Amino acid sequence: MEFPERFANLPEYAFPRLRTLLDHLKPGGEPVAMTIGEPRHPMPDFVGPVLAASLTEFGQYPANDGTPALLAAISGWLGRRYGVDVAENRLMVLNGTREGLFNAAIALCPETKRGKRPVILVPNPFYQVYAVAAATVGAEVVFVPASEETGFLPDYESLPAEILDRTTIAYLCSPANPQGSVASRDYLARLLALAEKHDFRLFSDECYSELWRNAPPPGAIEVAAETGTDPERVVIFHSLSKRSNLPGLRSGFCAAGPQAMQRIRQLRAYAGAPLPQPIQRVSERAWADETHVVENRALYAEKYADAAEIFSGVNSFRLPEGGFFLWLPVENGAEAAVKLWTETGVRVLPGAYLARDVDGENPGKGYIRVALVAPRDETRRGLIRLRDCLFT
Repeated sequence: MEFPERFANLPEYAFPRLRTLLDHLKPGGEPVAMTIGEPRHPMPDFVGPVLAASLTEFGQYPANDGTPALLAAISGWLGRRYGVDVAENRLMVLNGTREGLFNAAIALCPETKRGKRPVILVPNPFYQVYAVAAATVGAEVVFVPASEETGFLPDYESLPAEILDRTTIAYLCSPANPQGSVASRDYLARLLALAEKHDFRLFSDECYSELWRNAPPPGAIEVAAETGTDPERVVIFHSLSKRSNLPGLRSGFCAAGPQAMQRIRQLRAYAGAPLPQPIQRVSERAWADETHVVENRALYAEKYADAAEIFSGVNSFRLPEGGFFLWLPVENGAEAAVKLWTETGVRVLPGAYLARDVDGENPGKGYIRVALVAPRDETRRGLIRLRDCLFT
């Protein structure tokens, strides 16, 4: 029996690969996990009561696109956050944004463009679902370095016209996972102009949008409205996982132009996994409440400050503009991860596991990703051990 070849070259996923690297080795101290981006701050206190009050709705099939009340709450949040008016027919609730980032490509990427194989642009390093979505639709994936030289954002403008003319979708994450870089208004405006010129869509992954140090990151839908960009050019993806410390809720949404959203909703009616109604009730309350988001951001601010203090003498250190990862330069990420684990018990992720080799180069090889998601004291202990092991 044969299997599809389009997934044959997928590397082992980052976390099984990390287990292969480290699990056979003895930790050199009490383990401190700083690998996975799973928020560990307290959930909002309204989650339990809202869920309990709606338990009977587990006995109903959920609304596929989202309940009217939840879509209204999301629309209201977009208006407050970005100053844009997004009609509810341009929104769809997601069972986690990974679902949307994957399925939107299936719904919106044409089989050919100008008679040629379509291209999907992916920053490198990147959230791995982008590449799998591209493989699923049979597109050519073009990995574009997001390195220090480009401000840790992909320089899509530098690509040849032949590539851009075949491009159907360009993925972007801001604040970026793993580097924490933020796409400025100017960057987004230029990227949207590029999309208009070469006729492709921007898929803007904004899951970390509410975790920032100095100023709220601009959103693609906001800049599109400011520049008069066709709404059909932009699909944005947001989540409650990081914003509200609810990764297990698996609740997010996407917003798009009305024609694109019609296609996305149509596919989801056949192949989607809608959120249970009680989960939608909790989500409605979460998008309507900002107090817990401000409190959450304050906890990360404390850990940003701790990191700045701990690494104050390390010239190569930089704080992220947003998100909750440190992207630390080392000579070799995998070797550094082994050294940290065996000498201190601190567990981090080699940067190469989040990137792909292109022409023999992996832009993540000389980095480790460090998640600042644990409580402050635990995070501080881990950072001190990491500094003393690798940077002194």
